[in-house]
Amino acid sequence: MDKQQFLDEYKAVFNEEAKDVFFSPGRINVIGEHTDYNGGHVFPCAISVGTYGVYGPREDTTVAIYSANSAKEENSKIITFDINDDQPQTAKDEKWVNYFKGMLVYLKQRGFEINHGFNFYIHGYLPYGSGLSSSASIEMLMGDILKEEFNLDIDQIELVKLGQKTENDFVGLNSGIMDQFAVGMGKKDNAIFLDCNTLEYKYLPLALGDYEILIMSTNKTHSLAGSKYNERVQECTEAVNRLNKKLDIKKLGEIDSKTFDQYTYLINDDTIIRRARHAVSENERTKRAIDAMEAGNLEELGRLINASHVSLKYDYEVTGKELDTLAETAWEQSGCLGARMVGGGFAGSAIAIVKKSAAEEFKANVGKIYKEKIGYDASFYDAEIVDGPHKL
Repeated sequence: MDKQQFLDEYKAVFNEEAKDVFFSPGRINVIGEHTDYNGGHVFPCAISVGTYGVYGPREDTTVAIYSANSAKEENSKIITFDINDDQPQTAKDEKWVNYFKGMLVYLKQRGFEINHGFNFYIHGYLPYGSGLSSSASIEMLMGDILKEEFNLDIDQIELVKLGQKTENDFVGLNSGIMDQFAVGMGKKDNAIFLDCNTLEYKYLPLALGDYEILIMSTNKTHSLAGSKYNERVQECTEAVNRLNKKLDIKKLGEIDSKTFDQYTYLINDDTIIRRARHAVSENERTKRAIDAMEAGNLEELGRLINASHVSLKYDYEVTGKELDTLAETAWEQSGCLGARMVGGGFAGSAIAIVKKSAAEEFKANVGKIYKEKIGYDASFYDAEIVDGPHKL
């Protein structure tokens, strides 16, 4: 993207020259879905599709935000609030502002000095509800802009934690830390093997050889805060509570499948057993996937990715017709090692590991069948793995 384009867009809205332009990526997760808030392992990476932000300082205490993505709406406008206002937005159509506002509120609560307002223009290329983590992209964009422009002495992982706090406490979604960590700590050409319980992590080159990762968007949006996401979190918490009659654990990621099988009688509920079984087995799949990738066994990696989708479909029940159609159609294509839904589920996106030479035929075949079954088009993106948020 051209930096000048965003400077011009800012000037058209605020009628002044901007100071700086920033970029914050989206993310995909190769494997390890719904394991982060269960204290398990994940394997995400930052992608080249993301959110651009343009910053200009003000002399008063007003923050004025304009979203290019709402420009098509009749009621699109500059949204303002005071830097000392710590209440979440209540207007129905302006709740996206909370992702920005929460970061500002929590940085100030930590004692960091943000002593003047600013104008802020954003242009996001992650469709809202795409499952590519537009919210974490926004949170980490705001965090890095404030860190840079106000010279805040804060560690990047602390910013990541504030991003999760914004999501949990300011927005109201009981998510884990994976999305903010993947975005905030992204490294070019690498995925992050992260233990969400301890925050121990290591970068691993995403060495796929003749293969590439394709993103497949259902083009059906979801809103996790309004979906069954929080319900899944509660079901896993209930599983832990019941297992603690005999075990001493805080998260499902602390036990393996053998232990889980031996103590399922404590849960004794079909739905909660299936939810917990996914969390436990997905954590193990993620660790096995790392071993497979480090050994160069891409075929096994692909099979584990397929198994992840099956578990998300039958045990966790977060896929739906659109995501199932993409993943299951992908499995049937030559040159595809594996495919699964990514993100919170219920809609959004899936990924596929596809031979580069077969990618165009893959897109055509999957796209055709998807449209026949669903009634509208899917979208396909090549996933370039990039660094985390930065000033352009």
